[in-house]
Amino acid sequence: MNVSDLMTLYDYNYWANRRILAAAAQLSPEELVAPQNLSWGSIRDVLVHTLGAEWLWRIRCQEHRSPSTMLDPQQFPTVESIATRWAEEEKAMRAYLASLTEDNLSQPLAYVTTAGRPFSSTLWHILVHVVNHGTQHRAEIAQVLTQLGHSPGDLDMILYDREMAEGGSDSPS
Repeated sequence: MNVSDLMTLYDYNYWANRRILAAAAQLSPEELVAPQNLSWGSIRDVLVHTLGAEWLWRIRCQEHRSPSTMLDPQQFPTVESIATRWAEEEKAMRAYLASLTEDNLSQPLAYVTTAGRPFSSTLWHILVHVVNHGTQHRAEIAQVLTQLGHSPGDLDMILYDREMAEGGSDSPS
């Protein structure tokens, strides 16, 4: 893995997040928090879980400390509040990724899970995991958004790639 390829994965990740957030912004407040057949309950809760996982892994990787809790969905009552926090996280993650070298990426990182269990993983595996985790949860949310009449459209990486090749306006921040 190299830093440039990793940055491309994160560019895609944030492009896809923005599409999900734009579709979710069309929901009523009740639809946002209504229990769904999702891994974390409501659309809001899955969004906050995904954001929280990204934040948690960045803290583990960048600051070498392991937060003991995830973000609280109750602190994010609206899609706008989630999007605002995600924009801050994106900026922090991009700055962290820009500081890395290929040598950094191949190093092991020791961390502790929120349950207190110690692990070690190669840094680039962790950073790719964050994108893959986001893909899983975006797919869940996209299905429910589509059922509610607010499809985010296709979220495939190849579509992101084509859009960027054609001079798409959703270029990295």
